[in-house]
Amino acid sequence: MNPNLTRIDQLFPRPKIDDVPAAVAEALAPLADRLQPGESIALAVGSRGIANIAVIVKATVDFVKARGAVPFIIPAMGSHGGATPLGQAEVLAGYGITAETVGCPIRSSLETVELTPPDARCRVYMDRFAYESDGVILINRIKLHTDFHGTWESGLVKLSVIGLGKHRQALEIHASGVYGLRHLIPWTAGQILGTGKVRFGLALVENAYDETMLVRGLGAETIMDEEPGLLDVARKNMPRLPVDDIDVLILDRMGKDISGSGLDPNIIGRNYIRDEPEPERPRIKAITVHDLTPASHGNAVGLGLADVITRRLFDKIDLDATNENTVTSSFLIRGKIPVIAPDDATAYAWALRSCGRMDAGEVRVVRVRDTLRLAEAWVSQPILHELAGRQDVQVADSTFPAFNGPNLRPWED
Repeated sequence: MNPNLTRIDQLFPRPKIDDVPAAVAEALAPLADRLQPGESIALAVGSRGIANIAVIVKATVDFVKARGAVPFIIPAMGSHGGATPLGQAEVLAGYGITAETVGCPIRSSLETVELTPPDARCRVYMDRFAYESDGVILINRIKLHTDFHGTWESGLVKLSVIGLGKHRQALEIHASGVYGLRHLIPWTAGQILGTGKVRFGLALVENAYDETMLVRGLGAETIMDEEPGLLDVARKNMPRLPVDDIDVLILDRMGKDISGSGLDPNIIGRNYIRDEPEPERPRIKAITVHDLTPASHGNAVGLGLADVITRRLFDKIDLDATNENTVTSSFLIRGKIPVIAPDDATAYAWALRSCGRMDAGEVRVVRVRDTLRLAEAWVSQPILHELAGRQDVQVADSTFPAFNGPNLRPWED
């Protein structure tokens, strides 16, 4: 069965910053007096595929240098990059962040200093390079977390804990499952921010088109109070699938630069975490994933959220890196390997078979590049009919069979 799919364009709100370096400089200007000439300043940079991240880091480096301080970058990551110094530096390099491109050294290490206070709720760690610096600047995107929902999810608060605390802190937090994420991260962030080591943070929010829409500088003392409001902005501007009821969702790719879990549970409506409720929508019977992004460096964490993958994707998996990230998270079901199909068309056929018997004209299919970029989608006729009259959807004059023989047809860029 080779369904005919029609292209649609979803019209999300699109607030956007055109001059990102200027926006960074403006956001940081009120915080300039927190840096002094000659100080060694660590810029904590995470491992997500943040829009314009190399440009943003370079602009922050320039800001620090303009104050006469001496910046360097640390990979603010837990188990990513295979939990090795070289692997984490390579992750940053994959995002265009090297000593040459941003104009300062990269100091990658998993060595930490323990800062656990008496009567602590958990152990507290900080990257040794960050601890031995004169001050730290946090740089991260604010967005919904892929494992839970709460007051603080994915952002500067999380980066100050699992990012600055490296693999040891990630293991410490994740050992308590979702409780650790929801409760121990904010407590630990309070300990880290309370040391006075963090000077300020640069908070980023993106629109539904994966574009920078907001840049805000936050003093360390305001991060925990200000971040929830920015999370609400991110929530209101996140993309979504065009409908809630789908038989087969075709995802061209997954990856760590797409989502911390490879494919975003907030988009696909699957959590697969013990004792955490499953989202009410969307309701998707089967998900196929067909490739792994190069920026993932073989890390296919979140693979278990899919039902069928292709041999092409499977052959790109670095099991050591994937297992390290999966085991550290403690959510093992997300690391299970789905059914492996020899090609794209077979992956779809097997997924469709799992949906139960139905006529060809009834099948509800959606195809998107990944769970981050949802503005352009391809849908089958039943969904196209449902979308008729929607003001937030434009139908393009493009309809063709989903597959060229065994392969997905290429996107029309």
